[in-house]
Amino acid sequence: MHMSDALISPAVGGAMWVAAAGMTAWCARRVRRDANDARVPLMGVLGAFVFSTQMLNFAIPATGSSGHLGGGLLLAILLGPAAAFLTIASVLVMQALFFADGGLLALGCNVINMGLFPCFIAYPLVYRVITGTHLTPARVTLGATLAAIVALQLGAFSVVLETSCSGVSDLPFQTFALLMQPIHLAIGLVEGLVTSAVVLFVWKASPDVLLSTAQPVRLKPVLVSFLALALLCGGVLSWFASARPDGLEWSMLHTAGKEELTAPADSLHSQMAGLQEKTVFFPDYDVKKSDTSATKENWPAVSTGKSLAGLLGGVLTLVLSGTVGFALRRRRNQTCES
Repeated sequence: MHMSDALISPAVGGAMWVAAAGMTAWCARRVRRDANDARVPLMGVLGAFVFSTQMLNFAIPATGSSGHLGGGLLLAILLGPAAAFLTIASVLVMQALFFADGGLLALGCNVINMGLFPCFIAYPLVYRVITGTHLTPARVTLGATLAAIVALQLGAFSVVLETSCSGVSDLPFQTFALLMQPIHLAIGLVEGLVTSAVVLFVWKASPDVLLSTAQPVRLKPVLVSFLALALLCGGVLSWFASARPDGLEWSMLHTAGKEELTAPADSLHSQMAGLQEKTVFFPDYDVKKSDTSATKENWPAVSTGKSLAGLLGGVLTLVLSGTVGFALRRRRNQTCES
């Protein structure tokens, strides 16, 4: 559900950048004030894990489409909403800057669509209400599944609204919405089931991670597990990701007849495209098309490119997310000492 700049007008893109920046600043203050120091390393490792899992597009049967995990809900469950928002924002920044996954003008839209709804709506108003204070496997599964569906439905509809309000693409509101909502319902169902499975694994391996942030946390088993999974997903499993268009691309294809739209020829879109072209070194998580193309003959080279993209992206996201967490913790400690 990463939006490209071709869907967004400068006015909508700018407004969403302001909203995303405001949410980021507010979340940073919350993390600096409330976060348990022991959980800060989780921000980096989980950021790398979410980055890697977003490379694993899975096919949606009987549709010709695919989807991938958003990760915002999982982050909210394990980190709390504010830290989760900062972490998913870090993932999206890395994807846009270095992998051309989502546009720079549309970055604010993507942060809000994939961060705000799972972290601050689906998590507290659906997941927490269903699971309550006494976790059970059934409550976790039901809560995560319904929360993921709600988050994806809200995010998908927000994409339609932002696109419609921009008015720069040939995507009629009604047709676009009627395609976006059902396909993201299916993606949300898969994300909910996967999220519940991961949460239940964490609950078994280190149940104190799911307790109040004021409690001491035994993180080593969780950190090691998620780091290993991030390496596995980004370095190996990414080879086998579905090549079908994702839910947004599929919806655009059936609405406008093509998966990718051409950005308006105004100065801001051109400047953003030029900037992104300078920063991207693994477009679409692969070697540049001038070097190779995805064919059976050069499959080892393509797989190597995906592995490098997955591993490097995971490391960069780990560093950015971890640095944000540690910087906020250090600033809080300095404030307390003074």
